[in-house]
Amino acid sequence: MDRRDFLKALALTGAALTVKQSGAMTLLSQNFSGSAPAENYDLVAVMGGEPVTMFRKAITEMGGMGKFVKKGQKVVVKPNIGWDKVPELAGNTNPDLVGEIVRQCLKAGAKEVVVFDHTCDDWRKCYKNSGIEVAAKAAGAKMLPAHEESYYREVSLPQGKVLKTAKIHEAILESDVWINVPVLKNHGGAQMSIAMKNYMGIVWDRGFFHKNDLQQCIADICTLKKAAVLNVVDSYRLMKTNGPRGKSEADVVLAKGLFISQDIVAVDTAATNFFNQVREMPLESVQHLSKGEELKVGTMNLDKLKIKRIKM
Repeated sequence: MDRRDFLKALALTGAALTVKQSGAMTLLSQNFSGSAPAENYDLVAVMGGEPVTMFRKAITEMGGMGKFVKKGQKVVVKPNIGWDKVPELAGNTNPDLVGEIVRQCLKAGAKEVVVFDHTCDDWRKCYKNSGIEVAAKAAGAKMLPAHEESYYREVSLPQGKVLKTAKIHEAILESDVWINVPVLKNHGGAQMSIAMKNYMGIVWDRGFFHKNDLQQCIADICTLKKAAVLNVVDSYRLMKTNGPRGKSEADVVLAKGLFISQDIVAVDTAATNFFNQVREMPLESVQHLSKGEELKVGTMNLDKLKIKRIKM
């Protein structure tokens, strides 16, 4: 693959990257810049920093948190907290990133910020051992449980092809806005677990997805009328194998990246291209991307978007 083809495949990062034998990723600057903020970017990619500083750069380039969260609003921040894993194993969203997003929401004037996920492992252990509960509370958020069906209300999904209705957590339905904060990782069934897949954590009956065309159901749930106002993909550590749970640190690459967009298909497409430099993952194998595009919840055509790339 020559340099031109490599950059095209990488799509968003505009950088050459090398995966070291240790599993760490080194990004060599090519098309990144640290110029003054510009308005109306469709997508921002930040590379080479720590979670908090990368998010601060990204949200500034997107116009600031006040563009998405208004004074007096009730906000939900929805990370991936699905697994009883410590942050170093990359099964869940980075807790430092979650804490910073909460702080930014409150600084923008949010009346309250709540954080939850419908976990796969015991929710109390997931909340604690992920580090997210401590980080979110320290930043001023409330943690809500999501382990009982009584927390969910059924809504219609008229655009869905397979998934026509779903029980959605009441925190989402009662919020003014919500922010989707997944971690970038491999998934045995869906191939990739990013922003679209993270919607499954607001749903009660996830078993239906796995029994009835998982890829289509992931696309269908993203037609939810109350869509996330912002999708922030944590790519600080990414799980390259054995996802979504992971087995050990051998599954993890220190990538030091972050992607942010209102377009959920675009941000997942960009993040998948980024992941593809660590482990082969053709876009066509992540079928919920094209299915989401067909349902008009976003675009896979990154060439049509205004993108900001930042190397720290």
